[in-house]
Amino acid sequence: MYPLLDTINSPSQLRSLDCKLLPQLAEELRNFLVNSVSETGGHLSSNLGTVELTIALHYIFDTPNDRVVWDVGHQTYAHKILTGRREGMSKLRMHGGIAGFPRRDESEYDAFGTAHSSTSISAALGMAVAAQLEGVDRRAIAVIGDGAMSAGMAFEALNNAGVMDANLLVVLNDNDMSISPPVGALNNYLAKLMSGRFYASARRAGEKVLRVVPPVLELAKRAEEHMKGMVTPGTLFEEFGFNYIGPIDGHDLEVLTTTLNNIRQLKGPQFLHVVTRKGAGYNVAEEDPILYHGVGKFDPDEGIVPKPVNKPTYTKIFGDWLCDMAAMDSRLIGVTPAMREGSGLVKFSKEYPKRYFDVGIAEQHAVTFAAGAACDGLKPVVAIYSTFLQRGYDQLIHDVAIQNLPVVFALDRAGLVGADGPTHAGSFDYSFLRCIPNMTVMAPADENECRQMLYTAFQMDTPTAVRYPRGAGTGAEVQKEMVALPMGRGEVRRKGEKVALLAFGSMVTPCLGAAETLDATVVNMRFIKPIDDALIASLAEDYDLLVTVEENTTIGGAGSAVLESLAMGGGVTKVLQLGLPDIFIDQGDHAQMLADCGLDKDGIVKFVQEHLPK
Repeated sequence: MYPLLDTINSPSQLRSLDCKLLPQLAEELRNFLVNSVSETGGHLSSNLGTVELTIALHYIFDTPNDRVVWDVGHQTYAHKILTGRREGMSKLRMHGGIAGFPRRDESEYDAFGTAHSSTSISAALGMAVAAQLEGVDRRAIAVIGDGAMSAGMAFEALNNAGVMDANLLVVLNDNDMSISPPVGALNNYLAKLMSGRFYASARRAGEKVLRVVPPVLELAKRAEEHMKGMVTPGTLFEEFGFNYIGPIDGHDLEVLTTTLNNIRQLKGPQFLHVVTRKGAGYNVAEEDPILYHGVGKFDPDEGIVPKPVNKPTYTKIFGDWLCDMAAMDSRLIGVTPAMREGSGLVKFSKEYPKRYFDVGIAEQHAVTFAAGAACDGLKPVVAIYSTFLQRGYDQLIHDVAIQNLPVVFALDRAGLVGADGPTHAGSFDYSFLRCIPNMTVMAPADENECRQMLYTAFQMDTPTAVRYPRGAGTGAEVQKEMVALPMGRGEVRRKGEKVALLAFGSMVTPCLGAAETLDATVVNMRFIKPIDDALIASLAEDYDLLVTVEENTTIGGAGSAVLESLAMGGGVTKVLQLGLPDIFIDQGDHAQMLADCGLDKDGIVKFVQEHLPK
């Protein structure tokens, strides 16, 4: 038995294989995935679960002419490997390497860029309509999974697609058994039967015959729905106007290819329900798919060995504070849109299960749910990544801020996030938060200040946001006692000559390092809104040059707030802004990304020296 994977550099080569060889290819592909990701880190369990499905899709459909849209994007490693990027996996998620998610500029096989969830059905429907209007025979397939079906956008798209009669296939990769019970041979047989042209044409012919006797037609339809309902959970999707097929075993290549081949002959909106296992084929990942969801480098023979923690992460600081605050105030509830582990709510969910609410991948709902709870006396804390709050922006304005409700937003992953790239970077929150009336926005310089800011935010009766970066902080000692910070007041961390560095959040530490070389004053601004107008005016009088430094886009960000403050006060001091440039910054090592933007110690020194008054 000769190796197959090394001979496959495109789906056309895959389609030339005898179907009997596909299981061997799946085994080789799965082994390659484990070994490759163990050397680079990345998403593992979700990708192991889609090996057979990926093979079957590219085997049956004429990609890239047929469009396959993946949702969410972290289940596409097998897709990348089979579409000519096998060698590129050695630099997965690294600077200059291939992305961890689909990107249109990376490959013609990446039909749509995805990294946030629940966009696939909308995008694929748009592609199906484009094919229809152009009069071309081209299929559009949306592969949705990993909880993405819990978002409202997916159902908005289903509702629209069901009445458009476009040739759209939605494949639900059900990898946590949340919809259906385990499947067996009967369901597989029925799925193949119901996906066949005979079944579809017989149903249409029967409808024509029975249409002259409406009561009999209605009885026949109800009988069909009843029979389907006995063996499948598809009634909901049928009501949307889809022909529902499944559930089928997503690891059985014979069933997958036969069913997909039958569906390819059908017209109109089709819905295929596929059941897979996260981590399939790699025992430790199957046993703990959450641990192996996003991994660093590891030994594939030993699995992941926990490393000792030297410094607590900001995420852990938040999680500990949330439990401590909950013990002090029974009104506190914790809300997360499907990010319990990532946002640090595991401990809280165990200690306060009745006050913990994971609403699924539904950021809009999370924000409005919190608003409703706040209306009736609770104090919600929404734990959410900065990039995901973008998805609930209207709700933040319309449901929280306009009503001036006491909701605390704990914004994790603020600033650049390294290997996850531009889709997950929190590059814009200073800008989009500070323009909202009633909002208070804070950014801690270290772990202890993060805890105190969270406490400060919770004491307020208005909307607040505390934004902090990914990973560990400076190693500052964290005080158990919590003290509210003076509202809208910054603090001078170091006194120097001629230049004042106005640092926000994560930039305080590199500014302190740069100040030793520059002999500059360093101010920990703490608040983005309200900005410390009095302190800014005082600095403008005392220094020839003010430099604002932020890990946020400079357009409309914290530096802009300083400029606006000076303009309102009539200040004429020279002010320079240093922050993220007006581009989407690609993936890479976080420290190197900051250096490339001039936001490390050396970069700050160079920037100031180039602009010092002569």
